Amino acid sequence: MADEMFVLLGWAWDIDTATLLAARHQSQRADIRPLAWARAVIRIDPDHAATVDLARSLLTVPFRGTGAPLLIDGWHRIHRALTTRKGRCVPLGRSP
Repeated sequence: MADEMFVLLGWAWDIDTATLLAARHQSQRADIRPLAWARAVIRIDPDHAATVDLARSLLTVPFRGTGAPLLIDGWHRIHRALTTRKGRCVPLGRSP
């Protein structure tokens, strides 16, 4: 079993595998301000968030049927970037 999984309703993604797949794609910068609202519904550990590496890419996957990307890894990095004002943009990786 994977070391880390992202689970949403009936779907689950293996973060380790998705990270390997995303490495095939070039990261791009993403404006994270529109995601600030989600911190109200996502459990964030402030102690962990204070230690995350903001240079590490967020990880998205295509969400079937919507065409929209779904963030499966990086909520603690988003929290840190928004609360420390060290940046509004962080690298964004995408897994096929």
